[in-house]
Amino acid sequence: MTNIAVVGLGWWGSIISALIPTSSKLKLVRVIDVNPALAESIGRQRGVAHGSRLEDALTDPDVHGVVLCTPHTLHCEQIQAVARAGKHVFCEKPLCMSRAEVLLATQAVNAAGVQLAVGHEMRFNPPMVEMMRLIEAGEIGTALQVEANFSQDKFLALKSDNWRLSSKEAPAGPMTATGIHLLDLSTGVFGEAEWARASARQLGSGLTNGDTLGIMVGFRSGGHAMISAILATPFYGRFAVFGSHGWIEVRDKAHPETPKGWTLTVCKRGGEPVTTDYPAAASVLLNLEAFGDACAGRAPYPVPQSQMIANISLLDACFRSAASHRIEMVEG
Repeated sequence: MTNIAVVGLGWWGSIISALIPTSSKLKLVRVIDVNPALAESIGRQRGVAHGSRLEDALTDPDVHGVVLCTPHTLHCEQIQAVARAGKHVFCEKPLCMSRAEVLLATQAVNAAGVQLAVGHEMRFNPPMVEMMRLIEAGEIGTALQVEANFSQDKFLALKSDNWRLSSKEAPAGPMTATGIHLLDLSTGVFGEAEWARASARQLGSGLTNGDTLGIMVGFRSGGHAMISAILATPFYGRFAVFGSHGWIEVRDKAHPETPKGWTLTVCKRGGEPVTTDYPAAASVLLNLEAFGDACAGRAPYPVPQSQMIANISLLDACFRSAASHRIEMVEG
């Protein structure tokens, strides 16, 4: 068992702290939040130690790994602090906010010899795992283009001063909420990106930081991704890859918070589309347990650091493009 401390007990942190006790590979031993009353309340609910400072987890010898569910701009500094303390680190997305930051973060975990994982649970959706297997096996030929959408309207219920809506923590509106997942999946298909053009607008809500985002990405492999992320539309999730010999599409039936399953459709040249239904799966927990496996030395974490770095390098370019209204080159 890998003993875990969860830091940040807001919306997603409370979900994570409830999931970990259901695992046979992870054990929740401490919860941390800047609101001491909230940390104490959840700590008592879970029967674990609690605190209000990250240092409370870092100095606890019973803690093997730390899950960061904190504001985005804190991630880089906190990852480095966790690594220096000799603890493994799982960080919610986005891993960092710039290429410079992700390089610092990965250097720190590598120097400390600890594991690094990131909260991209969509990679662990069973049909997405099958999609990636089919692409790698050449079942649709050469991957040419991605079309993807991740829309939700959950943030409409947030108070206007919530950090998830601030220009500091969430440049380009939906980017850090939903768009980052699609950048990550596209990076999984194509590898490093070359350039990006992103545009964020406030069109259908009171979300002043933007509720509608469109992105076009060119990859060094030659492929493209066309990505839509919206915060004013009820949930819709789709990720499709078009290849030289066919196409594959995954559609979500519900938001990852309460999954209801997926459909996977594969169409190969000369044949008809074949659709397979997948039941709901605990993809968030599967990701956390993959982290636990890596911490215990049972298996490598499935998302390589090279792709983590490539994804944040692309995110960096998208932020710059949304601000400049121009195509921006991806560093690296």
